Amino acid sequence: MGYLLGVVVLVVGILASIALHEVGHMVPAKRFGVRVSQYMVGFGPTLWSRTRGETEYGVKAIPLGGYVRLVGMYPPAREGAPVRAGRLAELVEDARAVSAEEIHPGEEHRAFYQLSAPRKVVVMLGGPFMNLLIAFVLFGVLLLGFGVATPTTTVGAVVPCASGSTECAAGDPVSPAAAAGLQPGDTIVTYGGAAVASWDDLVAAIAAQGAGSVDVEVERAGERLSLTVEPTLVTREVVDAAGVVQTDESGKPVTTTAAYLGVRPTAEDVRGSLGDVPAALGEQVSATASVMVTLPVQVWDVATALVRGEERGTDSVMSVVGVGRVAGEIGAVTGDVTLGDRVAGWVSLLAALNIALFVFNLIPLLPLDGGHVVGALYEGGRRQIARWRGQPRPGPADTARMVPVAYGVFLVIVGVSLVLIVADVVRPVTLG
Repeated sequence: MGYLLGVVVLVVGILASIALHEVGHMVPAKRFGVRVSQYMVGFGPTLWSRTRGETEYGVKAIPLGGYVRLVGMYPPAREGAPVRAGRLAELVEDARAVSAEEIHPGEEHRAFYQLSAPRKVVVMLGGPFMNLLIAFVLFGVLLLGFGVATPTTTVGAVVPCASGSTECAAGDPVSPAAAAGLQPGDTIVTYGGAAVASWDDLVAAIAAQGAGSVDVEVERAGERLSLTVEPTLVTREVVDAAGVVQTDESGKPVTTTAAYLGVRPTAEDVRGSLGDVPAALGEQVSATASVMVTLPVQVWDVATALVRGEERGTDSVMSVVGVGRVAGEIGAVTGDVTLGDRVAGWVSLLAALNIALFVFNLIPLLPLDGGHVVGALYEGGRRQIARWRGQPRPGPADTARMVPVAYGVFLVIVGVSLVLIVADVVRPVTLG
């Protein structure tokens, strides 16, 4: 039941995000006088629709996207322009013809291509920035309402082995923390004479003191105890915030040597303030943009794992099927997990999805919003240069010529989606 609830929450959340994304396009377009003939959530056959004013609002059968039909997206061909032959030229001319057919007689001024370049940019960025606004609200709910799990100075677990393993092999010495008598529930007050107020303070103190005997003061059952620990130097692979092992130019794992104590902290939910939301949002946008830059490599890794039958890492890119599985696992997880924990997980997942929609739609290629923005900026740049030179004002940018590129990008998106969907079914990423 919990699994199904998680999937339902995700589906509803995605549909709401898509619907609001399209509202972000539709509202400024109507405000600027463009006729919007359709507002649809989903693709494929129409399940339901109603016409209000001059716009048909509806829901389609495949909930993997949505669109608003802005009349007159492509300008007519320039007079005297050479007529090209070939299949690609036919695609361009067909796009122009469809765009022209949608314009009602006497409403040529309401075509999208008649807008100024700045207004075109506003219309096309309205969708992605709606997703950014949704993510901001969700991060606010997460940080202010639920808080973020933050490590404390209270010991949650003592690692038994110096190797870091939970089961000591033959000849494996015990960890420094276990040897010193540290216990779960101990709160570390000082380390090497330095006051410890946070987990970061403890990490910094361990690094500063290095190996050798160190005096540690802990609070246990209301009493202060003094212990002596002897951290050892351990060489480990360097990982990033997502737990991915970092490699050098030759592909070898990057390692570092540091003092090792052998304790793991407890965590408590710490609520933030509204001022913490922009920073959290910025970090997520930056992380998602990094993923988008390396997306071809990551998709290749997924395809390779699929063919070879290998397990996928928890940081692997996923399709909507994989994300749905994660949402279901959040709902089905057992143990000491409250409803609030599950809701926080779903809110975090939906926030991340909206950030992904924001970043993905800014890719400067048609048919994505970023491609239309590039066309508008190109048009505005040409007009500004003509103005500086005292030349006649150029007409709208002939974005119809980029329709073949849009078809190519669409096919790539479909191909990538199919690879990820198959991988998420055959070799899924799980919460572990």
